[in-house]
Amino acid sequence: MKMATDIIVAYLGRHSLEATQLAPLVREIRAALLGGEAARRAAGEPRSLGEQLAEAELAGPDVEEQRPKPAVPIDQSITPDYLISLEDGQRYRTLRRHLMAKHKMTVEDYRQKWGLPVDYPMVAPNYARERSEVAKRIGLGHNKPARKTAKKR
Repeated sequence: MKMATDIIVAYLGRHSLEATQLAPLVREIRAALLGGEAARRAAGEPRSLGEQLAEAELAGPDVEEQRPKPAVPIDQSITPDYLISLEDGQRYRTLRRHLMAKHKMTVEDYRQKWGLPVDYPMVAPNYARERSEVAKRIGLGHNKPARKTAKKR
């Protein structure tokens, strides 16, 4: 992961990409680190980023117009108490389970399909805050040893 991150950061320092091109770049670098182009193609993964970028350049500015119309405007899909799915317009506190169960999509697929940034939330802000408070209250994330009960004499 560290090596892949360093490579991606270096690449993005010299090149500009659209948000939709980031996921294929990450997949290509990961595949290269895990076994190269031949292994990636044998595993049935998609074409290389270079091939995808070349195709996008040939397609021109109409690539955005090919994207399906969301059920609600993207800027209105995030509220403090829930997120609205761009797929079906329903309200959810978390999108990850909904996307996989109902639409067979990963979070990465969803963000790529709708052209969402990598920091687009998958959990409603108030729900995330609530869950964080519960976790802190019960002591999750702390490496404190459990209290030992006093032995009776």
